[in-house]
Amino acid sequence: MDRQMPSEREALVLLRKRGCSEDVIRHCKAVAKLAGEMAERCREKRMNVDADLVKVGALLHDIGRSKTHSVDHAIIGAEIGRSLRLSPQIISVIERHIGGGITADEAEQLGWPNKDYIPQTIEEKIVAYADKLIEGSKEVSVNKTIQEFEKNLGPNHPAVERLKKLHEEMSVILENES
Repeated sequence: MDRQMPSEREALVLLRKRGCSEDVIRHCKAVAKLAGEMAERCREKRMNVDADLVKVGALLHDIGRSKTHSVDHAIIGAEIGRSLRLSPQIISVIERHIGGGITADEAEQLGWPNKDYIPQTIEEKIVAYADKLIEGSKEVSVNKTIQEFEKNLGPNHPAVERLKKLHEEMSVILENES
């Protein structure tokens, strides 16, 4: 198996070998399906999107949930990814899928390595956005997710605004042409 960029099937094997629950795996599959559809829509619009990275990154985005269900699962997942010698692009997808992203200041407050965890590439943004539209293994509206963020973090938390900004950006990118 090419550990740099595993196939979708190999990614599922990695989730199971690392001890992810079937609920987490179902969630990852649902995120990968939605993210794959978004990547395909981008490609139809002639955007340069690595659809394989999107699908495999989406499958592996929650690999850290094999150890914890806290926000730290992103950092733990990235550590697991490095131990598996996954490509830096997949590791970035794993690190940057939390909320609408986490700033370096917020990362420092969480005790994470001091860097920015806000999605940068189109692939990272697609996975982060698709993840916010899947609760468990069911698709939900972005408004429901925003309401959950506001309830859990407070309506004025910067993560709420970043999620809204990600939604606006992705809505423009994914907008259907008439």
